Formats: sequence, C-alpha cells, structure tokens
Amino acid sequence: MLGNVHLFHLGLPVLDARRSRTFYEHYFAFDPESTQRHDDGTVIIRNGDGFDLALHPGAQVGPLPEFLHFGFRFDDPAEVRTLLARLRADDVPIIEEHEESTYVAFKCLDPDGHRIEGYWEPARLAERDEDA
Repeated sequence: MLGNVHLFHLGLPVLDARRSRTFYEHYFAFDPESTQRHDDGTVIIRNGDGFDLALHPGAQVGPLPEFLHFGFRFDDPAEVRTLLARLRADDVPIIEEHEESTYVAFKCLDPDGHRIEGYWEPARLAERDEDA
C-alpha cells in the first residue's frame, strides 16, 4: 500500500519554450529563477508549491482531446476573477467560465492550445474531491 502520493510534474509539448515559459511565469506564478534548461531543449520551471512544468519543444502540438486540461486551484474566488480579468485584457482565449456559490472557474488556452483551468471551491469540497 502506498502512502500519500503527490503529482508534482507535468510535461507539455510546446512550439516555443521561451514563449510558453513567459506565459506560465506571467499568469500562473512560475518562478523564472527556477528555470532549468536541458540539452534536448526542454525547459523546466517550478512554482511556489514545488510543481515542475517541463516544456519540451516540438514541431507540432495537438490536436488535443477537448476534455484534456490541467488546473490551478486558488485560495480565494477573487483571485480567480482577478486573473480572469488579466487574461481577458491581454486577449488570452477564454473558452469556459463558471460563477457559482461553490465554484468559480475559467478555462483558457496557453500559446500552444493547452487548456488550463483556474478555479476556486470551498475547502471542504476540495478536500472531499481529494479523498475520492
């Protein structure tokens, strides 16, 4: 039986690692000081939670299944709304929005068309989902 297992790494194919790195640093608080570059062109950046995002350059990305996405959970619904407003102001494609008493969320597209969710839900709901 395994103890707690945590997901702390995601590898994404990208067309331009520098462009993607800038996007994730600017909107999702990945630390530019954490940047690691590898001989194959892969760039790895880390956020404040210790999550590593590996951006691997390739000749093409996609097409991706419509449901495929990854998300960032926020501590406060106002943070979700603030980031959504910034993304909108910068013409980042927003493909979905939710505003409910127990769920505030959006999905946007990164420069390569990867779907990203930003969301908030009350802690008790988030904890229940983690236990499922």
